Amino acid sequence: MIHPDGRFSVRGDAEYVREASTKSLKRLGLDLIDLYYAHRIDRTVPIEETMGVLKELVQAGKIKYIGLSECSSDTLRRAYAVHPIAAVQIEYSPFSLDIEHEDIGLLKTCRELGVAIVCYSPLGRGMIGGQIKSPDDLEDNDFRKRLPRFSKENFPKNLHLVDGLMSIAKKKGCTVTQLILAWILAQGNDFIPIPGTTKIKNLEENIDATHIQLTDEEINVIRKVCEKADVAGERYPKELSASLFANSAPK
Repeated sequence: MIHPDGRFSVRGDAEYVREASTKSLKRLGLDLIDLYYAHRIDRTVPIEETMGVLKELVQAGKIKYIGLSECSSDTLRRAYAVHPIAAVQIEYSPFSLDIEHEDIGLLKTCRELGVAIVCYSPLGRGMIGGQIKSPDDLEDNDFRKRLPRFSKENFPKNLHLVDGLMSIAKKKGCTVTQLILAWILAQGNDFIPIPGTTKIKNLEENIDATHIQLTDEEINVIRKVCEKADVAGERYPKELSASLFANSAPK
C-alpha cells in the first residue's frame, strides 16, 4: 500500500486480500482476473493466511492463477504447498541478477516447482535505453529519483555497463533494449520480461526483440559483461529494501 503521505506498507491479512481483490475486479470491470499477485510479502502475516484467501478466490472463479512478487525461496515453497503458484514477479535485468545468487536461491526454487519468472524493470528502469543521460533528466516527482542507482554519484558509474551492452548491440544490428530483451528471453521459456512504455514506438521496438535470435556465444558474452559490471547502488532505498526477497511470518 502507498499512503497519501508517500509511506509504503504491506498487508497480506485475509481481510485485506478479500477487500483488495473485490476492488480490483470492480476497477477492471471483470468477473475473473487471469493472474492475481500478492505484490509484496507481509512479514507479520503467515503466507498460509494470504494464500488461503487467494485459493478461495480461485475456487470461487474470481481469479484464475496466483502469483507472488519479491518473495524468498522459503516463502514460495510455503505458498506453493497451499496452492500452486503460476508466476513470481521479480526485478531481473543486467543490473539485477540477484535471483541467480546461490544464497537467495529463488531461480532454483522456481524451476524446481515449475513457476514462471516474470521480469519487471528488465531494462534497468529506462537506464539501458540510453536516453537518460543524467538523473537531472528525470522529473522531480519521478520515483527513480529515490533509487540509489539513479543518484548523482552512482548513475555515471552504472552507465559503463550500458556502454558495454551498446557495443554488442551495434555489432548485432539491433538496439540495446532489443538485445537485452532477447537475452532475457534466451534464459528459458520460463522467463517473461515485462518492459513498461508510454510510447507506441518503444512498444513496437520491444515487440521486435522477439524476432532476434542470439547465438550461444552472444548469450555468454552478454552475461560476462553483466557479471563483470560493478553495479553501484542497491535496487531500492533502505526503507523499501526490507520488502525484497521477503520471508513470511512463521505459521
